[in-house]
Amino acid sequence: MSEKRKITVAYGDGIGPEIMHATLDILHAAGANIAPEVIEIGEKVYSQGVSTGIAPSAWDSLRSTKVFLKAPITTPQGGGFKSLNVTTRTTLGLYANVRPCRAYSPYISTLHSHLDLVIIRENEEDLYAGIEHQQTGEVVQCLKLISRPGCEKIIRYAFEYAKAYKRKKVTCFTKDNIMKLADGLFHKVFNEIGEEYPDIIKEHMIIDIGSAMLADKPETLDVIVTLNLYGDIISDIAAQIAGSVGLGGSANIGESCAMFEAIHGSAPPIAGKDIANPSGLINAAIMMLVHIGQSDIAEKINNAWLKTIEDGIHTADVYRIGTSKEIVGTKAFAEAVINNLGQVPSRLKPVEFQSVDSSKLYHQTKTDAITTKELVGIDVFLDWNEHDRDAKVLGKKLEAVAPAALPLKMISNRGVTVYPEGKPETFHSDHWRCRFVHPEGKPTTHTVLLDLLKRINDEAKLDVIKTENLYFFNGERAYSLAQGE
Repeated sequence: MSEKRKITVAYGDGIGPEIMHATLDILHAAGANIAPEVIEIGEKVYSQGVSTGIAPSAWDSLRSTKVFLKAPITTPQGGGFKSLNVTTRTTLGLYANVRPCRAYSPYISTLHSHLDLVIIRENEEDLYAGIEHQQTGEVVQCLKLISRPGCEKIIRYAFEYAKAYKRKKVTCFTKDNIMKLADGLFHKVFNEIGEEYPDIIKEHMIIDIGSAMLADKPETLDVIVTLNLYGDIISDIAAQIAGSVGLGGSANIGESCAMFEAIHGSAPPIAGKDIANPSGLINAAIMMLVHIGQSDIAEKINNAWLKTIEDGIHTADVYRIGTSKEIVGTKAFAEAVINNLGQVPSRLKPVEFQSVDSSKLYHQTKTDAITTKELVGIDVFLDWNEHDRDAKVLGKKLEAVAPAALPLKMISNRGVTVYPEGKPETFHSDHWRCRFVHPEGKPTTHTVLLDLLKRINDEAKLDVIKTENLYFFNGERAYSLAQGE
């Protein structure tokens, strides 16, 4: 036998230790050629004052093994504590979150017996970058960051996954009818990369109608690729309508490292009672085995798991009178899977696995080179709560100090234009965006911007909380207009 493949294992919090023990028992019984290295994460580490929930020394194991099988953890509520999942994904560059969703009808209750799809979610960017600021007494902001390389990596992975698993269609979900720059970039890159896969059907849906289709007619979808927040939401929806969130496993794939986990949480109320369903972590471990080149063992375990489900041996969360034959706990379910190793289901479709080599997926696609970048103005954000928040008063103050080369064009409040042509019905918070651009759209300079900011501070005595430079790239406006601008 070849040298055992080292993997990093964390038992987690709540039901984590129980379902990890059950999962590892199955892996060892099936002959998985692995050597687990255990690290401590979660509540114990948070309680030691480590805000990320993972000790610095644990990173050495992750960098060495490059494979992480992780049970659920509990993140303390309140400020100062960061999500370990997000930290691990971003630190190790785990850009692709892969969540297969399949119905197991008639053995697991579902309204969609033919559901069989995969959600591939961008895993590092979007609102999950976690860059937030409180800017005024009433307004906080969260920055949504989307990069072209980030889009390219995840979209190419989705198409390569579809190709490897003989999937026929890839659907892109965005909200680019509203977020025309951020989500628009994702859609644009999807169209570019899609041209390289002529044998795969391509389609795009706005996230709201796409989610509705997912809930109502999931059989019309195959592989879904989407941004971070949308993917997080719809993958739980898909898992639940397939039968249960408790069955779902998840892979987090990077160019050199990968993490595998159940999609559910640590469920503290049922911890230690031997009633938790280990299926989510089992299915994550199956994905891990495929990733490390042990597809034969992965198929063996998955088919045994399917046989157990088909036999009606179910944990309490999916037990159903008339369909289930025996209700079992965590340990007994694992033992049933072990007893079924070497068997295949008779009605549910047996599985076959192919691995996708993520290290070879990313390369820059054809991109319009940025030949010109022109600075044309600035958005100045103010914290202002005077004169009953009368936009006309604020507008006059700013017009009085603005240089001739960079006059005030408009003021918006929460994205809606309120000056010079505001409507009396519009609600005003204490957070104001004030746009200064040359009236003829001519370029300006940083010197002019700095002069404007000095005048706003020294002469108008206003509180500047943020600025955003306004650019044209290759002659095209690279900033959004306000509602009504």
